[in-house]
Amino acid sequence: MAKKMYGGSLDITKQNIERLRKLFPEVLTEGEKINFDMLRTVLGEVVEDNNERYQFTWHGKKQTILGAQKPSTGTLRPVLEKSKNFNTTENLYIEGDNLEVLKLLQKSYNGRIDLVYIDPPYNTGKDFVYKDNFKNSIENYFEQTMQIDSNGNRLSTNTESNGRYHTDWLNMIYPRLKLAKNLLSDKGVIFISIDDHEAANLTKVCDEIFGENCFVCSAIWRSSDNSNNDAKQFSNDHNYTLVYSKTPLWQPKKQFDVSKQQHFKNPDNDPNGPYFDGNPLNSPNYRENLIYDVISPTGHVIKPPKNGWRWSKETLQHKIDTGEIRFSEDGKRFRRRTYLKDMKGLPPSSLWIDLEKTGHNRQAKYELLDLIPEDVFDTPKPTKLIKYILNLVETDKNPIILDFFAGSGTTADAVMQMNAEDGGNRRFILVQLPEDLDESYEKASNDKRTIISNAINLCDNIGAKHKLSEISIERIRRAGEKIKQELIENQKAAGILNEPTVDPECFDIGFKVLKLDTSNIRVWNADFEHLEDELDLYETPFIEDRSELDIVYEIMLKYGLELTYPIENFKVDGKNVYDIAFGNLFICLADKINTNIAKAIIAKRDEYGIETSSVVFSDAGFAGNDSGKLNCIELLKDAGYPEDNLLTI
Repeated sequence: MAKKMYGGSLDITKQNIERLRKLFPEVLTEGEKINFDMLRTVLGEVVEDNNERYQFTWHGKKQTILGAQKPSTGTLRPVLEKSKNFNTTENLYIEGDNLEVLKLLQKSYNGRIDLVYIDPPYNTGKDFVYKDNFKNSIENYFEQTMQIDSNGNRLSTNTESNGRYHTDWLNMIYPRLKLAKNLLSDKGVIFISIDDHEAANLTKVCDEIFGENCFVCSAIWRSSDNSNNDAKQFSNDHNYTLVYSKTPLWQPKKQFDVSKQQHFKNPDNDPNGPYFDGNPLNSPNYRENLIYDVISPTGHVIKPPKNGWRWSKETLQHKIDTGEIRFSEDGKRFRRRTYLKDMKGLPPSSLWIDLEKTGHNRQAKYELLDLIPEDVFDTPKPTKLIKYILNLVETDKNPIILDFFAGSGTTADAVMQMNAEDGGNRRFILVQLPEDLDESYEKASNDKRTIISNAINLCDNIGAKHKLSEISIERIRRAGEKIKQELIENQKAAGILNEPTVDPECFDIGFKVLKLDTSNIRVWNADFEHLEDELDLYETPFIEDRSELDIVYEIMLKYGLELTYPIENFKVDGKNVYDIAFGNLFICLADKINTNIAKAIIAKRDEYGIETSSVVFSDAGFAGNDSGKLNCIELLKDAGYPEDNLLTI
């Protein structure tokens, strides 16, 4: 018989126990309990029992760790009317609390994200720092997107007068980074923008989550193009970008700086092209086998430097024979010739002070005003900064970039620009809390009210709700159209004889909008009181006013499929059957499911030429006809479907 499908997100605690079982099976007792005495024994002297040890802790830390590991029973519902090119795009924009969204993405995107960039609240005393409630997180999310607490009181910003000023910020950032690490691929890396308010604490948090050995650097970005003459002490002209990798061996892409190539010349028409003579020939470290004399063609004996030559005698002779190393006319000196064509670039600097490369805050402001004439964001990031970061990361052809503090949508804009420039196929996933602008206006200081008022007016002009996420979506929409138009104009200017690098008609400027909500399926809403009694009152396990597409996306989430996989729909006896990712998964939620549907699914699978796939049926679709359900299941099993691949909800 088909199994009941599990309705929660990835159970991280269970996953950790399974990892522990593989490493040390002897520490697991009956009932899946951990025998810590045995664990201490197998770890030997590595275990630290001394309470007086260095550690970074704060009030509520344990709760945030447990809360991050608690599975979510929510879902992500597609919003077609806000989306662009919904059926073809590979980009996602998700409205919702990023903590819950990160939980929901754990199955579908675990180990699949190549780059995370976030620009979280800096905790300047003016930020809205989200207060998590791990007991009832979805309901808490609905309360806080209206920025009121359970008693109807408006939430205030995280001011320094708050006795838990740093604590609240740490409790917010810690579980989100912990979940984000799971999503990174083995070659993945995270970049985090931050300023002095929490840079030190963020470094300690990241050291704990990613490991000190995965710290790459704390880059200094010159965020201002001019100093503040009114500063009382120092003009603060920079921010930090903390960089951590998933594994210690990650390396950034070498950078090729044209400004540092001016010394490459070719005065003697060397067929290998421009070159530079003069790179050092001495070894940085002393080694006995590198100590030897070199005899020049004129017979002059050249003594080795203090640490010896850079190469062995045989390698050095080969470089002499090939002309890479050349002697002076008198034979008393020799130099190494380095060719420009062989240069692989230099490691990037941790000083990001070239404004032409990384942009600055004022430029970001003008850039956004060019797309949206209303001044609607206070501190957007420039696309140059994100593009510079994207260019530091060696990725495959289809990297996924995640930004779960999406703000103005700069990351999406930068990704589309980079794809247009180099023909790449980068994909973005953006997550943004749909902060209520009306409530924000009421609690804002006078100098912030103008920006929020502009944002509200823009929402009215485009017929959108007064939500911050609506502005972000509109920015991405306009940015994509601008980029596509520029591609078309550049193609026309290049002429019909030049093959375009990027086809504007196939260029992905779309995005699927999804929104966080409670589960579409009653039994999966774990906090539903008196569940068994209430379910008897309904003919279907599905929540009212939820579409089949809502449920399809929830099943994809819980099954672990990427949310941009193609979804086709075919009919059998007038009933919808959903075909996900070319036969990877079939879903039928119709009434009166019969063997004709099972036969059609088998035929479609065979048409794709795949050995097997998975099938999910609505249990209510059999209307209590157990023999009918059994016939469908047995038919699929006879066709080669494993029982574990046959599920009901």
